[in-house]
Amino acid sequence: MKALTIILILVAVAMIGFNVTMLDLNNPFAGDSLIAVIGIIAAFCAILLLMIFYQSKKIQQKVKEKE
Repeated sequence: MKALTIILILVAVAMIGFNVTMLDLNNPFAGDSLIAVIGIIAAFCAILLLMIFYQSKKIQQKVKEKE
């Protein structure tokens, strides 16, 4: 499960990198640049959710060890 989480985080980071190259800083909320902004925000959300998932699995494992 840890390896899958890390792979998905790396994919999200790659998506952020790709979308940053598509971003037009002069007009970030028009055309393809808006799609890039949405993609960057979505990738950040995905990373946040994966980190929460990873931490919850660690907590679950510690609770199981105590029982």
